Amino acid sequence: MESEQKIDLKHKLLYGCLFLFTGLSVFAFSFFTGKSYEAILRNTIVSLIVTGTVIFMLFDAYGRGSEGFSYDNFYHRNRFIIVYATFVVLACLFGLVPDQFWPYMSFFVILGLFSNTEIGLVSGTGLVCISVMLEENGNFGVAFMYVIAGAVALALFRDLKENTSIGYPTAISLMMQALLLIAFSVLFQNRTLSINLLILPILNLMLNLIILLIFLNIFGVYIIRKSNDMYMDINDTEFPLLIRLKEMDKDEYFRAIHTAYLSERIALGLGFNDRAVKNCSYYHRIGILEGKSQWEDVKHFYEDNKFPKEAIELLHEYIDPKSTKVKSKEALTINLSETVIASIMYLLAKNKDMKIDYDQLIDKIFDKKEDEGELKNCDVTFREYDQMRKILKKEKLYYDFLR
Repeated sequence: MESEQKIDLKHKLLYGCLFLFTGLSVFAFSFFTGKSYEAILRNTIVSLIVTGTVIFMLFDAYGRGSEGFSYDNFYHRNRFIIVYATFVVLACLFGLVPDQFWPYMSFFVILGLFSNTEIGLVSGTGLVCISVMLEENGNFGVAFMYVIAGAVALALFRDLKENTSIGYPTAISLMMQALLLIAFSVLFQNRTLSINLLILPILNLMLNLIILLIFLNIFGVYIIRKSNDMYMDINDTEFPLLIRLKEMDKDEYFRAIHTAYLSERIALGLGFNDRAVKNCSYYHRIGILEGKSQWEDVKHFYEDNKFPKEAIELLHEYIDPKSTKVKSKEALTINLSETVIASIMYLLAKNKDMKIDYDQLIDKIFDKKEDEGELKNCDVTFREYDQMRKILKKEKLYYDFLR
């Protein structure tokens, strides 16, 4: 708890520094480029309002936990701070560059992927406004053009996965940017359509394309694939920890394997975090290796083997339910699956030839959970709970395999 408070204090100080840095950067740039005192004051106040709003949204997202952010940004907060501070400096420098050359479309995507879509949109819009205010003859048409192009790009790149093809969203984003750049020149600047008119838009598109391709490649390798690779290793039945469990207690090992199978089936069927569910099913009883079960005594297994932080969070919740006020859907999925497996294995241990009414057994387990009030603090809908029951009832052939 004390370490978490220190981390929160550290990030509050970083956000405070980011707030001051933005204001000072815009103030200094406005002053040294000879802006009027009224413009300097306006630019500085607007930049502080923009950054203050972004910081407020960041704290709101942190309050919602890892679900408040895209990918693993909840655990890597400094990414956005560094990128935003860099873009503040670039936003100031763009005041000296022709506005049709600004690569804001790719900036929106980067800001969104390092936070979430809403924060990416607001922060990108704010930076565009700063650049327009610092420009010699800035006007609302420039802001309109880049905000629309950025919003479209954000929508297209908001849900990247390892197998996502980036060709289609990249092409659509660049076409939208090109259309807006040409429309801006014709409609807002009353320029005649010509070859010379297309030079800056073409350079803008090339710059955006280069930035996007470089960033998306790095993002895919170090963020998307890295997490997937970690799960592929630890969710392998040949992972050393599971092998140790198998050698020490085969019953516990097979209980983990069967629980993981059922949990994953439910998670995939209902769109839960199937990788974390499978991981927790495998390792929540790994403390048996040392004869321990308390979280503080077993968490070193997960930290030493570099489990993803979202996996460690779910394990912490499942092993120590008091650590969270609201029980996640993933934790309930594992609990139900484990109860079903444990009940069937217990009955078969008593009599291997026993005929078991699986539907009745599952109904009893679910009804008991309801009667004992275990669902009161669960983040699950009636529909999802009913779907869990149906999915478990469909696995009768698998239950016969346990004999």
